[in-house]
Amino acid sequence: MTVDSPSTPPFRDPRLPFAKRVDDLLGRLTLDEKISFLHQFVPAVERLGVAAWRTGQEALHGVAWMGPATVFPQAVGLGATWNPELVRRVGEAVGKEIRAMRARDDRVGLNVWAPTVNLLRHPLWGRNEEGYAEDPKLTSAIATAYTRGLRGDHPLYWRTAPVLKHWLAHNNETDRATSSASVRPRVLHEYDLRAFRGTVEAGAVAGVMPAYNLVNGRPNHVSPYLREHLRTWTDEELLVCSDAGAPSNLVDAEHYFDTHEEATAAALLAGVDSFTDHGTDGSLITARVKGAVERGLLTEADIDAAVRRQLSVRFRLGEFDPDRDPHAATGAFDTPEHRALAQEAAEQAIVLLKNDGGLLPLAPDTRIAVVGPLADECKLDWYSGSLLRRSTPLEGLYERFGAQRVEFAEGVDRVRLRTASGAYLAVPAADAPDRARGAEGALDPAQLSGRTDLPPLTTDATGSEFALVDWGEGVLTLRAPDGRYLSVAEDGFVRASADQPGGWVVQETFRLEPHAGGHLLEHLGTGRRVRVAADGVKVADEGDVFEVVTVERGEEAVARVAAGADVVVVVAGNDPHINGRETEDRTTLLLPEHQRRLLDAARAANPRTVLALVSAYPYAVDTTRLPAALWTAHGGQAAGTALARVLAGDVSPAGRLPQTWYAADADLPDLLDYDVIGSRQTYLYFEGTPLFPFGHGLSYASFAYAGPAARVTAGAVLVECVVTNTGDRAADEVVQLYGRAVQASVPRPRRELLAHRRITLTPGETAAVSFEVPLEELGFWDVRRGAWRLEEGPYELLLGASSEDVRLRTTVHLDGEPPAPRTVREHGLPAADFDEQSGAAIVDRTKTAGDAVTPAHGTTAELVYQDCDFGTGVREVTVRVAGRGTVEISLDGGPALAALTLESPTAGPYTYTTLSAGLTAEGVHDVRLGLRGPVRLAHVGFSG
Repeated sequence: MTVDSPSTPPFRDPRLPFAKRVDDLLGRLTLDEKISFLHQFVPAVERLGVAAWRTGQEALHGVAWMGPATVFPQAVGLGATWNPELVRRVGEAVGKEIRAMRARDDRVGLNVWAPTVNLLRHPLWGRNEEGYAEDPKLTSAIATAYTRGLRGDHPLYWRTAPVLKHWLAHNNETDRATSSASVRPRVLHEYDLRAFRGTVEAGAVAGVMPAYNLVNGRPNHVSPYLREHLRTWTDEELLVCSDAGAPSNLVDAEHYFDTHEEATAAALLAGVDSFTDHGTDGSLITARVKGAVERGLLTEADIDAAVRRQLSVRFRLGEFDPDRDPHAATGAFDTPEHRALAQEAAEQAIVLLKNDGGLLPLAPDTRIAVVGPLADECKLDWYSGSLLRRSTPLEGLYERFGAQRVEFAEGVDRVRLRTASGAYLAVPAADAPDRARGAEGALDPAQLSGRTDLPPLTTDATGSEFALVDWGEGVLTLRAPDGRYLSVAEDGFVRASADQPGGWVVQETFRLEPHAGGHLLEHLGTGRRVRVAADGVKVADEGDVFEVVTVERGEEAVARVAAGADVVVVVAGNDPHINGRETEDRTTLLLPEHQRRLLDAARAANPRTVLALVSAYPYAVDTTRLPAALWTAHGGQAAGTALARVLAGDVSPAGRLPQTWYAADADLPDLLDYDVIGSRQTYLYFEGTPLFPFGHGLSYASFAYAGPAARVTAGAVLVECVVTNTGDRAADEVVQLYGRAVQASVPRPRRELLAHRRITLTPGETAAVSFEVPLEELGFWDVRRGAWRLEEGPYELLLGASSEDVRLRTTVHLDGEPPAPRTVREHGLPAADFDEQSGAAIVDRTKTAGDAVTPAHGTTAELVYQDCDFGTGVREVTVRVAGRGTVEISLDGGPALAALTLESPTAGPYTYTTLSAGLTAEGVHDVRLGLRGPVRLAHVGFSG
């Protein structure tokens, strides 16, 4: 059938606009067929020749979960490059690999669930590795670049369809399905929404995924912000895909709705178009939707709206025009270009934190001791693909300096585990495991854990020597002499069977519990203990007592090799599957104690010690006695080569920190405190002294800044400076422009990133760098108006190499709007629009819309609303409240002038009543409210 045939349906006609084709196909589907489209796994409609489809292909820093693929640096490492053009090329490479892999495996999806644009507000967040930066401007720039690469540059057809994660204010794993982020309007608009908005408005985003958590008491999967904000930013039909299991959480975990029919209808009406729930089984979701229709909770038009958005994405991906899809035959997989790009990205992500005395770069004849538990590791994370090739720091140094100049000590404790009978745990002799391998013989770690084809551990008179790696907080791994990790399969036996720790529930971690003069060995994946049975070593409710016999301490091996070297490189950091990952937040910024001991041993043996941190998040580490330190995220397949080239000076480091590195845990707010303004979080507001500031990163070259020049146009501020490489080698510099309101009427950032540019300069070369900053980006969300406002007055512009390394300053005066008092007589006070608060939490006013405020812990809260204009006078105050308790009202910090009390609880948290009392006021005052007891305040009104 050709498009000219009268029997060809319009949805097959590529000459028609997508919107008309979508409408035609939608009109041909039955209601049952449309309902079936709402589940993640969409069945085929054979009568129309429409293929099965699914949402969701993980591709955070390479194609994930589908076997071997090019593995690029973790997202936080891509953020550390501060290089959107590089990240665009990474996205393009990932998109091409998705297309190439799909051509041979239809399980690979084109609807890509990446990138993560949640801001790195709190460095203890377990998923820190998945975000780009703590700053919304930088995050948006990197995310926009990645999505543009994934999308492709064809004007009509998309290479892949990226979905941003996770909407909204998601920055904790602790109780993530039930905790609520209290996000005041200024933080919502100035911080959390900004990262999403810039990327959506750039036009390369197919949709978003709501987060598990609640925001202001309301689950993100029924958030009115999807309608009120997200869908107003673009004319494209955005597809909203639920997170896995989240639709059921609305009833089962959050108890927000009584029935799944109500919950599913509410999510669909809020804007969720595809339900990721119950794996491949769509029957439960379709039954819930049908039940909601039967109960009158949903109409066919509601279902049509969701299916239309999904079909719009499918048409844009070229599914219905296979002969015209420009991406159909352009996939590329593991090419030399992709390998080179992985190395380039890993090199650009490395941040030189410290380099006293010019210890780095290392001379070619340097004798190097490389030590530490990550020195010979190339770690993957939960969203990695399987490695086609790998490079560890040790391998990279061997390659660059020669094996004869490099000596290695892992620095782990070597132990034997003796039972009460005197026998030792032993790995039985066996053939080398037939490990799962991908293309070109690469190991596929995802398939190695939980294997049952290897014999379980046993005991004998001498036993096996295990490498005990202490990852902190009592969590350890045990590795057999052949390099395999001890793991527990579903049958409960302990085997040396895993290439690396991994899996949704990690089966390779243990804990030693002191007991009866020895230790019980607890397996953390099952919560059971290790015991020796007749048929092998297994886990059980009751475990055996083991004596840990130390053959060699890691510090001894480190000291031995460090003493004979010119320079020691200590490679420390984390395993991305342990003590901080999805479902698990960190508890401290400190390096694990064992790694601190190794660092101390290296420094004691050789003061020329370099710390190379390879980690998914910041650490608070003492660098005062270290001459040099570097940091990189887990850098993917080229991590070791990249690090060695930077240490050797083949590449001058130019990565910059994408988040503040704090000096101590005491500098951090509570993990669940999302009020970055009130609790002074991130470089925007933090008033302490960081260990290393946002944007920090050193170079082997030096750069001089000259200028600046700044002028204001009708819609922007134009800023220029001149940068010169005054060093003796070619290097990159990241020029950063910050701004601050000098005479702000409300708390504003100490400084805020407005623009940046990574440039390459040869020795002596000079470049003019210019930035154009739209005026609205210097505004703030004015809660008095419920709108953005550019404030009139002076603004300081800061140019330099980090948020604290400011080289140039200039000031411009902007003709914005002057502050105006709140007209409370006319509009009252929406409760959430406070200027300051103490002890308060914002909650949902109703299940569908609006905010209220309540004491965070049910006892007391204080709210301040500044500059409230009562005009010629008021005589009465009213409060709209629910629950039970008292609202006290005072002016300018004086005594309470009125107390309005709900003596009896209302029928429920959404059943509001109005209380009134006399209050005499005129002119402009600060209004202070005290909430006493579990009262929910929605609004305060004043009348004459």
